Amino acid sequence: MKEYRFIKIGQFWFIDLPEYIEQGGSAGDLQMVDGADTMLDVMAENGDSVSLTISTEPFEGADELVLTEKCEPEIGGGYYLMKTYKGQAINQRMWLCQVTEFVFGDLPEHIFVRQEGE
Repeated sequence: MKEYRFIKIGQFWFIDLPEYIEQGGSAGDLQMVDGADTMLDVMAENGDSVSLTISTEPFEGADELVLTEKCEPEIGGGYYLMKTYKGQAINQRMWLCQVTEFVFGDLPEHIFVRQEGE
């Protein structure tokens, strides 16, 4: 379980993950797109930053993302479905890129997230 910060710059969301860049990753890879950006807008209530605790194991107050489709290796990452957010049905589909594999070491079947510092 680890806390990550997401920052909105202009109209675009990015995960604050300097260790990815330090290990040769591209800053562009850190951009959240294809549904993940929409979900971050909801979580941040149209603010410009949000902190999330993320784990592959369930924990108190966490919402679940379920892997629904792995992408081809040349694309990387996979599509996840977040059925609920804070107990409310949301059914938000999102693509999480290869940075997910960097964070977890693979593409987990389940990711649990909880917004912090509300």
